[in-house]
Amino acid sequence: MTPQQMAVYTGCINPESPTLLSEKKRKKNNMAASSEHAERASTVTDCEETIKAENTEDTEAPRTEDSDEDGDEPQEPKIRETPEDIKLEAIANTLAFHPTRDIVAFGDIDGDIYTYSYSCTEGESKELWSSGHHLKSCREVAFSQDGEKLFSVSKDKSVHIMDVEVGKLETRIPKAHAAPINALLLVDENIVATGDDGGTLKVWDMRKGSAFMDLKHHEDYISGIAVDQAKRILLTASGDCTMGVFNMKRRRFELLSEYQSGDLTSVAVMKRGRKVVCGSSEGTIYIFNWNGFGATSDRFAVKAESVDCIVPLTDSIMCIASMDGFIRAINLLPNRVIGCIGQHVGEPIEQIARSRDSRFLASSAHDQLVKFWDISSLSSMTVSDYRKRKKKDGRLKSLSKKALGGNDFFSGLVEETEEKNEEEEDEEEDESDSGSD
Repeated sequence: MTPQQMAVYTGCINPESPTLLSEKKRKKNNMAASSEHAERASTVTDCEETIKAENTEDTEAPRTEDSDEDGDEPQEPKIRETPEDIKLEAIANTLAFHPTRDIVAFGDIDGDIYTYSYSCTEGESKELWSSGHHLKSCREVAFSQDGEKLFSVSKDKSVHIMDVEVGKLETRIPKAHAAPINALLLVDENIVATGDDGGTLKVWDMRKGSAFMDLKHHEDYISGIAVDQAKRILLTASGDCTMGVFNMKRRRFELLSEYQSGDLTSVAVMKRGRKVVCGSSEGTIYIFNWNGFGATSDRFAVKAESVDCIVPLTDSIMCIASMDGFIRAINLLPNRVIGCIGQHVGEPIEQIARSRDSRFLASSAHDQLVKFWDISSLSSMTVSDYRKRKKKDGRLKSLSKKALGGNDFFSGLVEETEEKNEEEEDEEEDESDSGSD
């Protein structure tokens, strides 16, 4: 107990005395001052936090705007080396490139025809229109030379002509052949040649809508038709193992070649019209001299299950497609397999076609895919007469990144090693040759 409290208790000091009142007042003032100071300190702290928060928002705001701008900024479209693969609803038997535009047409086993625009910009290849006018499988399509019309033939024995812009059917010849039509060739803007499963060849004048040649000299289906540069002689490959020769100017049959050991599945003119090549079902390419169609002048056995389609790239280089799913580049005279352009793994290839600028090769196969391959480098390729030793593993050389897993890191190392080994072998052979001299 304090002395003041003792004094109050003993009655010496009045509780209401000025001394005690002043003491209480001082304590009260001190408490008020301390509380006011605390409130002022808290207010200052709140203000500082508010200012800091505002400063933080001010500093973070531009960062948010930048991030929004980065997020809203459209990314540049990805440019590919080749157009994207096109997935179809059914197997495409045939395909053809437009002569002046980036358009490709397909015909499938259901009788439907599709046209697509293709582009190396990712996501820009798209379907333009589709047609279901054929009642059965569409077997061949071809664009007219001006690109305004699309011709097609079918198992339903009909010939159709459609407008390319909208896919409208303009002309239909319902019973063009007595048997299903299998082959189609546009000789020029008015003349069209067709061949059927029975071995009949017809040549049409589309201005009159009738055939001025109707000849049957093959015993089996006609698989392909080719024409010379003068557009006078038609050549046909047939499943009866022969090649036929027909003169359009004289409108008559000339001759059949000797029988080969397998079905002739394709025909093409090479070496500026001096050679004719035919693919076969057993994987052999038969070579004929012009004006020597009776017998082959040479043959080249390709290690393939078959040679079902031939597309010439230059006077000496051609692309072939096979039942084994591989697309090969072949040089003619000297006869060499240059390498592999592409493949449909484990799926037979129905047809291949070359784009108008010879930059791409398109292929359709039983996997219901249409794939595009870069062949721009093949046109400038030359093949030496000197024959190098064959690789022990027998693998084809990849001619593009998409061919034979060309993106595989280790495959690149293997190819480099093989090239070095080949160079060493060539040097050894050169030294031995110089020694013998």
